[in-house]
Amino acid sequence: MAILNWSAAIQHCQQRGSGYVIATIINTQGSTPRDGGSKMVITTDATYDTIGGGQLEFLLVQQARELLAQNKTCQILKPIPLAAEAAQCCGGNVTVMLEAFAACSWQIALFGAGHVCQSLVTILAGLPCQVRVIDNRPELMTNSLPANCRYEFYADPTETIAHLPDDAWVIIFTHDHALDYALCKTLLSDQRWAYAGMIGSQTKALRFRKRLVDAGFAAQAIEKIYSPIGLPEVKGKLPMEVAVSIAAQLQSLYYQRVTVQSGLSTSWRDIKTIMQVQKTTGILCE
Repeated sequence: MAILNWSAAIQHCQQRGSGYVIATIINTQGSTPRDGGSKMVITTDATYDTIGGGQLEFLLVQQARELLAQNKTCQILKPIPLAAEAAQCCGGNVTVMLEAFAACSWQIALFGAGHVCQSLVTILAGLPCQVRVIDNRPELMTNSLPANCRYEFYADPTETIAHLPDDAWVIIFTHDHALDYALCKTLLSDQRWAYAGMIGSQTKALRFRKRLVDAGFAAQAIEKIYSPIGLPEVKGKLPMEVAVSIAAQLQSLYYQRVTVQSGLSTSWRDIKTIMQVQKTTGILCE
């Protein structure tokens, strides 16, 4: 991978759905390695750009990775006297803002790259999720996808399920009813997912439920697969209309089940105290 600057690194992390911390020097006094406004981005296994290196950067990277381990979004303002805390001989003072952004926990797997899928990814592009588009037809994987989506080719798409993360959201709308059924069976044998839905008519759904019961799966487990998928209140049969119905159901269920994780941030009272101390000691510039 090419070496990225801090702004490109933010885009890279957002596209991957990985957590990251932006470290920004917001104020300096005296001799310091970098000026105010300098930034770097820190992930669990890499750093991009620099705010001066040395012990200062080492300490901030260490604290940033402690925030990443909590996987919560938060902001912390940290004043650092370089001589006393970072043992750097330049002897100045810096104030650094650490902005932590949690990794994306909403992982969606779309089985089938057809018309409804192509419409759905245009909607999912604007939601806080990471999307895999899985199909066994490479000729359908030529259209460009939004930044938070990617294609995955599998000759047998059922093999993908074992590699999905825990609590994945799975949507089935392939071109083949036999493949749809095989995917349902595999999902019921590996129930680590948070949501599963399958496109189709009510007749198809009833026929699949009967076949799955006959195959030995519990009716209670089968009922966890939403089929027909989507909100019944959202009408229409065009690909985009179906996609809107599916997206509405996904978003409704997601926000019912998921609590947005926010970590402890520096309070406004503490920020005012830090700023007041810096102003009275000459650290804060007018």
